[in-house]
Amino acid sequence: MEIQEALEIVRKLANGVDPETGSRLADSSTYQHPPVIRALDRAVQALEFQQERERARKSLPANAGKSWSGQEDSQICEEIRRGISFQEIARIHSRTVGSIVARLIRLGKVSASSGRSAALQTKSA
Repeated sequence: MEIQEALEIVRKLANGVDPETGSRLADSSTYQHPPVIRALDRAVQALEFQQERERARKSLPANAGKSWSGQEDSQICEEIRRGISFQEIARIHSRTVGSIVARLIRLGKVSASSGRSAALQTKSA
């Protein structure tokens, strides 16, 4: 079951509606008890959070979060030496600008302060 479908069902139950028929649930229904309604509301929040995480993950570049190889380290060092922008390096490697800056800082190729300021300039462009 997809998150969106589960979310619709749990929302209906939390609102006191039968998900199959659309009719109002009886006041005596277990789903109408305050602790159950609160639990369903928490389930809705959790599903919405999970849905947003999936949406954010899908918008990340293909290599976001993946390990760096020695070859890729060498390549980004060479690219920065040649004056290629952080934005372009990120595009070439299918990574975020933040990950490029963080990697270059870790490799000692840029300082933390210059890397962060360059990354901020790239974001505002």
